[in-house]
Parts: sequence; C-alpha cells; structure tokens
Amino acid sequence: MNHPYKTRAGGATVTVFVPYDCRNNCPFCINKQEYADCTGFSVDKIIDSIHVIDDITPACDFVFTGGEPFANLNSLQRMLDAVPATHKVYINTTFPVQPGCSAEEMLAFTERNRDKITCINVSRHVDPYVEESPDEVVAAIATPKRVNCVLYLDYPSDELKDFAERWRKWHIPIQFRYDYTETTPENLYEQDNDPILQDLKSQFTYMGLDGCRMRNGFHFRYKDLHMTYHKTLPYSTIVETGEDGVTYDILYDLLIKQNGELHSDWTGVPLDVEKYRKVVFEPYDLKVLDGTIDF
Repeated sequence: MNHPYKTRAGGATVTVFVPYDCRNNCPFCINKQEYADCTGFSVDKIIDSIHVIDDITPACDFVFTGGEPFANLNSLQRMLDAVPATHKVYINTTFPVQPGCSAEEMLAFTERNRDKITCINVSRHVDPYVEESPDEVVAAIATPKRVNCVLYLDYPSDELKDFAERWRKWHIPIQFRYDYTETTPENLYEQDNDPILQDLKSQFTYMGLDGCRMRNGFHFRYKDLHMTYHKTLPYSTIVETGEDGVTYDILYDLLIKQNGELHSDWTGVPLDVEKYRKVVFEPYDLKVLDGTIDF
C-alpha cells in the first residue's frame, strides 16, 4: 500500500492505545501481547502525536483503548486534556474493579470530564471474563454510555434476553460485537450463514442495517432498548481506484501506539505523516442500507 491517502470528511478515527496495561486476560483480546514489554511507552509521545493529528484533521474522532484507560486516571486526564474540543472522544473500558482506585474515584472522573467525553463504551459479556464492577456503578457513569458485548465462540445464546433485560433496567444500549479477527470481506455482510445474526433475529425485533466498505451494524429493538450487532474488518485500509483514475489507500482508522508511533492500519503499517497532510477527503460512505436505525 503505497498510494496517495484518502479518508472521510473530518478525518480517519484515531485509536489511542494508553501506555499502561490492564489486569485482565480476555480470551479474544489481541492487544494483550503488546503490553508484555512496556519499554518506550510514553504519555508525552502520545500527546505529541495527538497534536500532530489535530493539526491535520481538527474534527476527527479519538478513541482511547488499551490496556485499560481507567487504570491510570492522571495519565488519562493528561491525554484527554491534549484533545481540543473540536473532536469527539470515546473511551473503551471494563470500568474495572482495581486496587488503589475506587469506583467513586472513577465516577468522579467521568463527572469532571462529562463535557469532553462523547461516550464511554463499557465491556460486559454474556460470559464474564473479568471481575465486574456492579451494574449500579456503570449506570452512574456521568457521560453517555454503552455496553459492548463480544459474542465469542460458544456463547450461551439462551441468556441473550436476560442480558438485554439486565441493561434495559438502566436504559443503557448494547452493542453486540462479532469477533472481528474472523471477519472477511466475504462474510462482512453475510446474513443467512451468520449464526450470531440468526440468534439475534430469532429473539429480538430486527429494525435495519447501516454499513460501509469497512464495517456495519444490524439494529434491533428489545422492548424499549436499542441494540446493535457490529461487524468490522480486522484492518482499516481499502485500496480502491477513484473516479479520477487515481488508486488511493482509503484510511478508516489511524492508531497512536503506546510509544507514540502513528500507524495507518491495525496491521502495523506506519503512517506517512507528510503524505497524510495532503490527504484527499470524500464523503463518509456509511449509510442506511435497510430499514431504520434511528428509533
């Protein structure tokens, strides 16, 4: 991939890997190995890269992940403070039970940053893999929040409605996620032979589908709860020839690694920063493909 860059209006989403680990070992996590050796990890270098991206695309989205963003509130605050208000900010977290940092401290952090954080995505699964903070704590998060649930291997499909009821009580929407390491261009939009999708369709009311080249969402209603089944490819660059006859590397996600390095893909490809300064923008191709998603 050595073509001019193209991305959507506003800029590619930037995922920031926090420079400190979590205490978890979720079986589907592909990031854990990156935290085996923390040599060179640097909040300062991450902040430098945040400034670089902000200079090029001052309206892109930032997503903080890990590791565990809430495992070091001081460092997380420094990184959040480096992101200007022109950006939406999302945090992926287990909102963990952890020594040295109480739930009250984490909740106070969300209150202090409620005008900066667009949404906190809390990992909760039908089969728990970690020690979970109480649901009442998740419900008390001061920002908008969503539950992310990976439906992994032999998940207990007969417990899906109980899981939906669990979060409906708190009016927290759910995003079910396919194991994206298994997603391919051929099965991204597969429906008839996707057992997870068929489980969801058999138990909940299917409402609609939105999607683009890279990812999609099947939307469901359970009583008054909005749920989504999300699938995405395990990489974030599409090579495509445009109407102008030019072949582009179309970037959906950028990464700021734990040492501050900028990557243009999840597969370890470094970002050519000077080339990204000349990026061509196109309208975001995410669109409603079926039914409705805004219910």
